[in-house]
Amino acid sequence: MASLGAMATTRLLGFLTWKAAAGSASARAVHGSAGRQQGYMSAWVIDQYGTNGVLRHTEEIPIPEINSSSDIMIKVNAASLNPLDVSMRAGYGAKLLKLRRDPFTVMDSESEFPLILGRDVSGVVVDCGRDVTHFTPGDEVSHKPKTLSHVEAASIPYVASTSLSALVNAGGLCRDSCPNKRVLITGGSGGIGTFALQLLKAWGAHVTVTCSQNAEGLVRGLGADEVVDYTAGNVAEQMEEMEKFDVVLDNVGGNTEEWAMDLLKPWSGAKYVTLVTPFLFNTDSMGLLDGTLNAGLTLQSKAAQSFVSNGVFYRWGFYAPDGPFLDTISLLVDAGKILPVVEAQFPFSQVPQAFHKLEQGHARGKTVVKVSEEEEGLAEELMERSYAETEQEIQKNAK
Repeated sequence: MASLGAMATTRLLGFLTWKAAAGSASARAVHGSAGRQQGYMSAWVIDQYGTNGVLRHTEEIPIPEINSSSDIMIKVNAASLNPLDVSMRAGYGAKLLKLRRDPFTVMDSESEFPLILGRDVSGVVVDCGRDVTHFTPGDEVSHKPKTLSHVEAASIPYVASTSLSALVNAGGLCRDSCPNKRVLITGGSGGIGTFALQLLKAWGAHVTVTCSQNAEGLVRGLGADEVVDYTAGNVAEQMEEMEKFDVVLDNVGGNTEEWAMDLLKPWSGAKYVTLVTPFLFNTDSMGLLDGTLNAGLTLQSKAAQSFVSNGVFYRWGFYAPDGPFLDTISLLVDAGKILPVVEAQFPFSQVPQAFHKLEQGHARGKTVVKVSEEEEGLAEELMERSYAETEQEIQKNAK
């Protein structure tokens, strides 16, 4: 599981495998010494923004070097996809993310292509900058739960960090303990929904989720106290008799805030947190300065309106890396309190199919790409065992 403990400048190398310039890659070929042999990696890249057809496989991407004392280099064994990756393939967030990758190129015409997509990885550290102390070459990053395969571990980092940021930083919940707090999660069967549900239950909260009827067994098995089927009719009407909530975590967007705001406890510090914001859309369409300003004014207006109307706080939630928190999650996973929810697994040769699957929506957990075949036998054994244990745990909880 890719920890972000050393991570302001740590480089996570998306979908890649190693290939030496001449012959097989040796340990020396992938370590960051000044005079090392030039190596190349296999990767799926895009040369322009667009639909699935822009994905291109290449084996001629130079292996990056350790350029900063805080960099680490990871040989990726597995990488998971998030809806954001599909949006980024089409250019979503391109201006701001280009600035984040290299602040010195934002004002010039230098292209970001070929661009490797992906942000969730599990793998092995092969090289470290001199100031890195939390990792050493050979570590399964970081530090991967002992009970999980790389495929399972790759499903966790992004949804874990986003859930923490939304629930604690934006939602105001106490980290590690929020007994008796009532939380509603809309879109509870996706990657973030299934993780946030388990995290909240580990912290002692009462959790209600919305999902379709065919996902009810999954979310109940993961600990949901109450489940509302959004396909069965008006969600707000179905929830009229329920006790109001302290926090709403919105993974759906659209018109959700029009009805979900009224489900919060009035004048008691309750918070509505949405992960569906116009921020990146605005910076793409209006430019960095105007887009940021417009987004800020929109947030300020909605926050003021919601507080004046019924005394609830309106917040936007974003992904925020937190290395120590991921180490805590590793402990919760190994203790059996959080289960990885992997809906689909694809080999590295089928990255376009993995993107296509994710585009269909109605996710039941995460979609993962197995990058390295070196652990294939072990991964399949661990996955088979884990699926059996997960199914038993879900059935036990459901009962």
